[in-house]
Amino acid sequence: MFLKRLFPILLFIALHTSYSHAYEQKEIAVRSHSMNKDVLVTVITPEGYSPQQSYPVIYLLHGYGGNHTVWAQDSIVGRLADQYNLLVVMPDGARDSWYFDSLVSPEYRYETFVAKELIAHIDTAYSTIADRSARAITGLSMGGHGAFYLAMRHQDTFGNMGSMSGGLDFRPFTKNWNIAGRLGTYEENTQRWDENTVINLTHLLKPGTMNIIFDCGTEDFFYKVNCNMHEKLLQEKIPHEFHSRPGAHNWPYWLNAVKYQFLFFADRFPKR
Repeated sequence: MFLKRLFPILLFIALHTSYSHAYEQKEIAVRSHSMNKDVLVTVITPEGYSPQQSYPVIYLLHGYGGNHTVWAQDSIVGRLADQYNLLVVMPDGARDSWYFDSLVSPEYRYETFVAKELIAHIDTAYSTIADRSARAITGLSMGGHGAFYLAMRHQDTFGNMGSMSGGLDFRPFTKNWNIAGRLGTYEENTQRWDENTVINLTHLLKPGTMNIIFDCGTEDFFYKVNCNMHEKLLQEKIPHEFHSRPGAHNWPYWLNAVKYQFLFFADRFPKR
């Protein structure tokens, strides 16, 4: 009888413990001098965060039409921050910046903001391991392109890069997602498109200098360009992990994929 009465109590405690969290999530405004404005950023610190300890950081980018809040709408990212004892930084990249310093729209300088201004602010305001080996960047869709683009072009800043359903070659999609608003039309700026699409930046990588993971669902419209990136990295003998599994361009896929990406980065961050 006693055990029958005790069981519901123990079950409640177990379930409550399983779904509780202690991470802290807050919105901050980070000054961008290059764009002369404040940019909103969501920052997650893990349970027990202390200035006496230094933490690795994962920069997590949103996709087209999103903002700094979309990744944080599900508790999975916070739980991963707790699990791996790290910071997660989610900047607002404007709904269609593609994380470029746009030559068409000078007010769009999101490469400078994320790769320089934001990094400097986070390393000053928080207790981070301020080294490329403890800094990762990944994202979904437009953010997957942005993560690869920024990491490849700023290898002194990032030692780990990822992408989920990323637009790793956007040239098959010249009329979509206002890419032309950042680069100009493809017809008039073909060279600019060629020079800024991620699949054409692999020459910047050297074998063994960057930890790389990317994935894409087999029903995703970006699946072929991700497979092409995988094949090109194989040809150039750049070590990487590429995963494909059933899935489309949607949140159920990304909320599953992000778990594997965090595990990959956590395994490669400096041991503390």
